[in-house]
Amino acid sequence: HFKVREEGKVKHKALYNVLGINKEGKKEILGMYISESEGANFWLQVLTDLENRGVKDILIACTDNLTGFTEAIHSVFPKADIQLCVVHQIRNSLKYVASKEQKVFMKDLKLVYQADTKDQAETALLDLEEKWGKKYPVVIRSWNDNWDRLSTYFEYSPSIRRLIYTTNTVEGFHRQVRKVTKSKGAFTSDMALMKLVYLVTRRIEKKWTSPLQNWGLTVQQLAIRFEGRLELDLKTES
Repeated sequence: HFKVREEGKVKHKALYNVLGINKEGKKEILGMYISESEGANFWLQVLTDLENRGVKDILIACTDNLTGFTEAIHSVFPKADIQLCVVHQIRNSLKYVASKEQKVFMKDLKLVYQADTKDQAETALLDLEEKWGKKYPVVIRSWNDNWDRLSTYFEYSPSIRRLIYTTNTVEGFHRQVRKVTKSKGAFTSDMALMKLVYLVTRRIEKKWTSPLQNWGLTVQQLAIRFEGRLELDLKTES
C-alpha cells in the first residue's frame, strides 16, 4: 500500500502484483496494477489484460481470497485450479481465537492442513469443529465455507504442494520492493510509483536465473496432471 498525490490530495492505493512460474520453472512478474478498491470487475480487468498480453493458460492459481478474484480467474481461464493461501487463512483464523488458547488451537489446526491426504484432513477438520465449533463458530465456518479451494493442494505431490499452498513467494517479492519504497513519502502520481517499482522489479528479476528446486521432476508431474495443456520440449538435436 502506498500514498499517492492526486488532484492535490493524498490517497491510499494498493499496488497488486501477479507473479507466475513459467514452463521453465522460473519466477516472472506478469503484471502490476494500481487500484483504490478491489472487486470482481477490477480482477476481471487484470485477468483480461494478462490474456491480451500473452498468458495462454493458468494451471494453478494461488490467491489470498481477495473479493471476486476466483470468479474472475475462472471467467477468463475456466480450467484453472484455485488454491487459497493456507497461511492467510491461518492468520485470519487466529485473529478470532483468544491469545491464551492459540497455541492449543494451532496444534489441532495443524492436523488439518498438514495431513497427508484430503480424507485425513477432513477428519481432522470435523474433530476441530467438534472441539472448538461452539466457542469459535466464525473460524470453523470460514474453513468449511472455503474448504474446496483451501484443500486443492491435497491433489498434488508434496513438491507441488509446497509451491501452491501459500502466496509466500509473492510476499517475499513485496518485502524486497518495500526495502526501496519504505523511505518514500507520497508519490507524485501513479506513474511515478509504477516507474520506481518497475525498476526495482527489473533488478530483482535479474536474480531469478535458475529454475525452482527439483523443477525437472515437478514439471513432469504437472505435464501428466494437465495432459494436453502443458507440453514439454523433449526434442534432441542431431
